[in-house]
Amino acid sequence: MPPVIRPLTLDDVPELTALLVDSREHLAPWDPLRPERFFTEAGQREMVRLAITEREGGRMGPYAIVAADGRLAGRINLNNVVRGAGQYASIGYWVGAPFVRQGLATQAVSQLCTTAFEQWGLHRLEAGTLLHNVASQRVLERNGFELYGLARKYVMIAGRYQDHRLYELLAPELR
Repeated sequence: MPPVIRPLTLDDVPELTALLVDSREHLAPWDPLRPERFFTEAGQREMVRLAITEREGGRMGPYAIVAADGRLAGRINLNNVVRGAGQYASIGYWVGAPFVRQGLATQAVSQLCTTAFEQWGLHRLEAGTLLHNVASQRVLERNGFELYGLARKYVMIAGRYQDHRLYELLAPELR
C-alpha cells in the first residue's frame, strides 16, 4: 500500500484551505461550528503553525492525507499525546468531499496506527465517532479498533454536545 499520509507542512495551507472551503457543507455535520476565519488561508496558516509547534513538542502529530494523484485529500491527527505512564493518544481524521468512499480514510488510519506504535512509541490509540457516523465506525473497525464505551454529551459538534461511541486499539504486542 503506497503512503497516503505525510507530515503536514505550511506549504499545504493553500490546498488545505481550498479543500475545506469546497467540503464545508460535507464536513458540517461532523465538525464543531467554525468561525469564518477558519475557512481562510490566514486562519489555516495559524492552525497549521500551531499544529507543527505541538508536533515539535511531542504533543500532537498532524498529518496530511494524500490521494493517489498527489492532491491533498484531508487530515489525520494524533491528538492529546500522553507520555509518562500513559503513552497513548486519540486520533481524528476527515476526508474532503471529492475523496469520500475511496478507501483513503481506512488507509490513512492504518498508516497512522503504524506510525503511532512504531515511531511515536505509543501503546494505545482511542477514537470517538458520532453515533450515526457509520462510515467512520467502519473505518475504525477495519483497522482493528474495538468499541469500548459510550461518552454522553462528549464533544460539541454542529452546535450541540453530542454522544460518541468510543473505540480503542492496543499496540500489536499488547493484543
